[in-house]
Amino acid sequence: MNFLLLRTCLMSLVCVFGLTTAPAYADRIKDLTQVAAVRTNQLIGYGIVVGLQGTGDGSDITFTIQSVKAMLNRMGVSVDSPLSDFDAAVSGGAKLELRNAAAVIVTAELPPFAKPGQKIDINVSAMARATSLRGGTLLLTALRGVDGETYALAQGSLTATGIDAAAAGSKVAIGVPTSGRIPEGATVERMVETPFDRSAEVVLNVHRKDFTTTNSIVAAINRQFGGDVARAIDGLSLAVRAPADITQRVAFMSAIENLDVRPGEPPARVVVNARTGTVVISNNVRVSPAAVSHGTISVAISATNEVSQANALFGGQPTPVQNANVEVQEPNKPMFLFQPGVDLRSIVDAVNQVGASPSALIAILEALKTAGSLRAELMVI
Repeated sequence: MNFLLLRTCLMSLVCVFGLTTAPAYADRIKDLTQVAAVRTNQLIGYGIVVGLQGTGDGSDITFTIQSVKAMLNRMGVSVDSPLSDFDAAVSGGAKLELRNAAAVIVTAELPPFAKPGQKIDINVSAMARATSLRGGTLLLTALRGVDGETYALAQGSLTATGIDAAAAGSKVAIGVPTSGRIPEGATVERMVETPFDRSAEVVLNVHRKDFTTTNSIVAAINRQFGGDVARAIDGLSLAVRAPADITQRVAFMSAIENLDVRPGEPPARVVVNARTGTVVISNNVRVSPAAVSHGTISVAISATNEVSQANALFGGQPTPVQNANVEVQEPNKPMFLFQPGVDLRSIVDAVNQVGASPSALIAILEALKTAGSLRAELMVI
């Protein structure tokens, strides 16, 4: 009984010690880095969507007709007439109408380590005169990579959330009806080779170039596994010596990506969205001594309509007269002074004190940057 009690106390002490020694504001390596060459690949294909309710390309799109003709030829349907006579060769001279079909571009992202037989999502977008893909079905389409090889085959019913309705001169559009999505609409047919299982070292790329973060990751790996397991390549990448056996390599990378690292603080930066008036100021922004005065001038013009009564004895008629009053106001906004090394809180408090709007705050920050008082990178997006 005493042994069990002692064991429980020791385990509790170990847990408390582990919690108290964990670094503050630490992030996992898996959240800070990405394994080099383990990436998604873009796929693209050209296909035909059928089953539309009269919202397709119609008979005026030549490449849609050519695509339907080629598809029918592959399926054993004879449409060997020249393209100029194709309309006349169908239905005894009736004009071919493809209002229920549309030419589309199909795109997808092939995940890393994707194996043949796995399903991936695809996006379908109209490329001609189709007004809606709602209710359509994508016919078998090959998705190719940048090397021209086929990596997936796509087919299925579209999910289009956009609506485009018109009646009696009125039109209502919700979303984009000319694009749709097919969840798990493509099957992977080819695997993309990666050097993960063959290279002697595994290269990790930091999401944002930072020498401090890269150095901290290298130090954390070497501290955990000893020796010089990890080495820095530059401020963005580091190389890790990994076991040759693939099972051990996967387990080794799992242990590495769950290590806690305290990343370097980001550079001082002020991001301004000129369209929405949003301003984001990072924690390390400082300003040198500067005095800022913010004031606005408002001009108000009011008009009053009056009637001038003429003397009726002399045959006069009432005449309308419009009087205008112009009033100019210039609010008395105080000037505030930035002390040396002022931090983020002081900047925000000072700007709020003068009642500056987001647009005025943007003007103040740009003026501080031009004057050389803002110790940060100003980015306008």
